Amino acid sequence: MLSGIHHVALICSDYQRSKHFYVTVLGLQIIVENFRAERDSYKLDLSTPDGATQIELFSFKDRPPRPSYPEALGLRHLAFKVVDLDKAVAHLQSNNIQCEPIRVDEYTGKRFTFFADPDDLPLELYES
Repeated sequence: MLSGIHHVALICSDYQRSKHFYVTVLGLQIIVENFRAERDSYKLDLSTPDGATQIELFSFKDRPPRPSYPEALGLRHLAFKVVDLDKAVAHLQSNNIQCEPIRVDEYTGKRFTFFADPDDLPLELYES
């Protein structure tokens, strides 16, 4: 029935700051950007480098903050595949983005780390 994940939707507090983060820092490609005047809101469709998954970035005014980090009910975190975890972490750090210490998945033996987007949403880099 299912053939994959089409997109993940995120709501940000500062559209320009988050757009810069996801496009310039993380390197996602803009598919289309729309301003929805009736909602005073942006909807930015982004593509991952493999083109298989999209991120929808929404801006809405006065949204409540995430209640806890990272164990709030619902989506726990969003994980991105990377080929070279050390290089990806160095890139984030060069953009003043702090990463947790690199850990090893006890079940797969793969390395990973967590970091946060401009709204403190939990993101993961997972070495494939």
